[in-house]
Amino acid sequence: MKTFDVYPLLDVEPVKASGCWLWDKAGNKYLDLYGGHAVISIGHTHPHYVKTIEEQLHKIGFYSNSVKIPIQDELSKKLGELSGYPDYNLFLCNSGAEANENALKLASFHNGRKKIIAFSKAFHGRTSLAVAATDNKSIVAPVNETENIVFLPFNDESALENAMNDSVCAVIIEGMQGVGGVQVPADSFLKKIKELCDKYNAVFILDEVQSGYGRSGKFFAHQFSGVKPDVITTAKGMGNGFPIGGVLISPKFVQKHFMLGTTFGGNHLACAAAIAVLDVIKNENLMMNAKAIGEYMMSVLKKITGVKEVRGRGLMIGVELEFPYEAVRNALIFTHRIFTGTAGKNIIRLLPPLTLSKEEAEIFLHAFAAVMKKSLVK
Repeated sequence: MKTFDVYPLLDVEPVKASGCWLWDKAGNKYLDLYGGHAVISIGHTHPHYVKTIEEQLHKIGFYSNSVKIPIQDELSKKLGELSGYPDYNLFLCNSGAEANENALKLASFHNGRKKIIAFSKAFHGRTSLAVAATDNKSIVAPVNETENIVFLPFNDESALENAMNDSVCAVIIEGMQGVGGVQVPADSFLKKIKELCDKYNAVFILDEVQSGYGRSGKFFAHQFSGVKPDVITTAKGMGNGFPIGGVLISPKFVQKHFMLGTTFGGNHLACAAAIAVLDVIKNENLMMNAKAIGEYMMSVLKKITGVKEVRGRGLMIGVELEFPYEAVRNALIFTHRIFTGTAGKNIIRLLPPLTLSKEEAEIFLHAFAAVMKKSLVK
């Protein structure tokens, strides 16, 4: 049997990693500025993270949610305190896609409606709301727009006001669009969503799967706007590579047994990994680091010739080029040994570990400037 071929793979085979660095089987060292789609939040093989998982594995690795699991309560308490949502409740699952599916289910249970509003170039996982977010739509699961799913222009308050009524179940938006090219929703737009959701008793869902967990410089990217959504979904950086997702749920929702369900969600090892991540983010001031290093990188990137626009917050950065990214990305990987991500046809996406130092950022910035200069000469 072979693996099902659905991902275009680089000819690089990592065998070891530490902090912001990877080594391949030939001994080559790479700077990781992508972290597996923002998954590596506290750096590869962080000592506290490894120790915490090892200790938990020697106790108990997994048991189902049919018994009391105190480590879930510990995770909920720490997440509530660090995120600024201590009064919300936490439902644990395995991924961002599962978190978003449960958020939509919860919304429908709450108001008995089905109509969902999302936005252009959004991406909410391989779910019923898997919107074709990139220019190359063939790589994204197709979705037939029905009367129950409406996609509106991003940051368009007028279109939102015209679409909202008392048949809308929920409005879902990312704290910052990832696959859509690191588009940042205007603070005023998020406030308008909140206002209209409250007016029509619709559920306001903030998808922080990629933009959450300190990446923006705040715990959640939407916190720059001051709004409090009804439901927040998270995953990726939550477990630093260990599969875990979560749904943060406002106290206004009534809890009922068997309302939501999961087999592996909230298992002991996943909770241990997530607790370790929160400990490191707090103890090493990683949100402050993400803000400072991100602002520095963006200020330098904006001055490089051939860069059309730089978007983002903290260490979630989209660098839109004036030409397709392929040659630039390949040169970064195979000449300078630096991993980056992409979006659309001409956007380099940066999602490094939140531990990235200024010295490591400068390695990238110097390499990127050199590659861009060479590309423009050609």
